[in-house]
Amino acid sequence: MNLPRGYRYAATYAGIRSEQRDDIALIVPDSPAAIAAVFTRNLVQAAPIRISRKHLKASKGRVAAVLINAGNANCATRTGERVALASCKAVAKELRTKPKYVIPASTGVIGVELDPTLLINAIPDLVARLSPDAFEAVAQAMLTTDTRLKTSYDELQFRGHTVRIAGMTKGAGMIHPKMATTLGFVMTDADIAPKLLREILLSAVDRSYNALTVDGDTSTNDMVALIANGASGFDPGRKHRSVLQDSITRVMESLARQIAADAEGARKLIIVRAAGFKSYEDASRVARSVANSLLVKTAIAGSDPNWGRVLAAAGYAGVDFDPSKVDIYLQDVQVCRAGLAASFDDAELKQKLDQSEVDVRIVLEGRSRPEARFFTCDLTEGYIQINASYRT
Repeated sequence: MNLPRGYRYAATYAGIRSEQRDDIALIVPDSPAAIAAVFTRNLVQAAPIRISRKHLKASKGRVAAVLINAGNANCATRTGERVALASCKAVAKELRTKPKYVIPASTGVIGVELDPTLLINAIPDLVARLSPDAFEAVAQAMLTTDTRLKTSYDELQFRGHTVRIAGMTKGAGMIHPKMATTLGFVMTDADIAPKLLREILLSAVDRSYNALTVDGDTSTNDMVALIANGASGFDPGRKHRSVLQDSITRVMESLARQIAADAEGARKLIIVRAAGFKSYEDASRVARSVANSLLVKTAIAGSDPNWGRVLAAAGYAGVDFDPSKVDIYLQDVQVCRAGLAASFDDAELKQKLDQSEVDVRIVLEGRSRPEARFFTCDLTEGYIQINASYRT
């Protein structure tokens, strides 16, 4: 694991969680860096989302620190913005920068007042802990119902320059592609201007976080940020943009895939693919519709090759196509040919559907247009058990 140069990280316990484990964290570039971010499209937005938007605009896409807390969403409370601003000011004071260069992010329970002194009192110790080696400590600190760490890395060579990319994310429930669908932070030491950085992020998000769904719920706190500090000394510019774009997309696809695989109560990662439709957008809508179908997700949970549910979900995606030209494959076994049942060994396919990763593919006959892909998971009783008692 070779991390991007020029970043420091820290995590500590501030007393926000009821259990004693790290619940506040910092990501700090050695000098102010370029940043691009996308946020939830939910009309109900947590205070840190609103403050982050304002700070990104005021700083013209520059950042000196990202402050993350877990255990409390700081959303739908009377003091939300005051708490977020107070914590930004405390970080700015310790780092000798301005509050507009601090981006706050929160995750946890909605509607519970967050005591600002918990954050403010913990920040001096947090800053003192900053280290290039605490990347995974930050990734661990922001987890909530997640059961595992979610990180991804890549490294590129450009004319004697090494460019590194590292990402961390969290999320297991309340996941739906309305950008973002989680908290995610991707760092690179490439030298990228804020405008180009945003273009790269939007493209990567479309193929990763916006191609992810667990339960159809879009959170109030969702944020994905891409940070570039230039510590590698290499500016890819437009010439090498596609190579860097592909690398960042791979890192973010890996993070999205890890979220789906660790979804609340899930036992199986499901990858839904759709191809042959009039456009990528149409294929994406079909894949999204199938990925969101509770009947498809429960059929996969029971290893039931009920392809009719897949066909039905494709049919209500709002895309114009001829059902008599649809082929469907489960684990590369054709179960539907030209909109009708194909011959397959039911018992053998059920065994294949018992695997931890399941592939569902919908193809219009004879077409070779671009394929859209969605990450999701099966739906089990475990999801209900986790979410029926989340506050308690």
